[in-house]
Amino acid sequence: MNTILSKLVGIFVLIALAEVAHAELKWEQTLVELHPTFSDKQAVAHFKYENVGKTPVHFKSVHASCGCTTAQTQKDEVPPGDKGEITATFTIGGRTGTQVKTVNVQTDDANVQLTLKAIIPQLLELQPMFVTWQTGEEPKAKFITAKANKDAGITKLDVVSSVPDFTTKVDHGSAPNEFRISVQPKDTSKPAYTTLTIKPDSPAGATPINIAARVMPPAPSTGSTPAVQAQLPATIRHAATPVATASPSPNQ
Repeated sequence: MNTILSKLVGIFVLIALAEVAHAELKWEQTLVELHPTFSDKQAVAHFKYENVGKTPVHFKSVHASCGCTTAQTQKDEVPPGDKGEITATFTIGGRTGTQVKTVNVQTDDANVQLTLKAIIPQLLELQPMFVTWQTGEEPKAKFITAKANKDAGITKLDVVSSVPDFTTKVDHGSAPNEFRISVQPKDTSKPAYTTLTIKPDSPAGATPINIAARVMPPAPSTGSTPAVQAQLPATIRHAATPVATASPSPNQ
């Protein structure tokens, strides 16, 4: 009986010691929602913590979910009662809308996933995002409608082609905060490609937007070549000739 009682007392003592010596990081929040402005290049989240345990906590690894996000710790070891933070920096680039990035934190206490949620306003809504012409199509201008965010204060757009084979022109649209971008190739007799860089005059430091325009290469021919068809009997040649179909209309 005494042996059993001694064992039970020993177990309780070990449990009590484990609880006393337990290390624990208490996080102020594991989800941070950010609302960057039009001109912000980065969104930075601060995840604050405190070691509420009785022993030091050691960071083993801190990894972000993608290359557009970096994470940094202030220290590798957190003594009992000490505070600190992990900083997550998300590079916005040309991204818009809701962006969710995570940081996986591994310590000798536990594994924690931190979440950075950035809601990025859209500066310009473009429709369509690119324009094309078929080879040999009449080189008429095609149009892109740009709707500016009403809070951005945009009064002017500059649109520049990366090559001189295309010309551009910008006019105000029929609605408030709307612009009409005209794009026209000089020649459609051969394939051509350009990147159109759209630069709004506001806000200061806003990231330019790139879209594309292209004269498409000729579609590959199908069926037998004339040289092969010339060697076939007349009845077979007629049967092998594909039925004519209507050509698709050019992309707008």
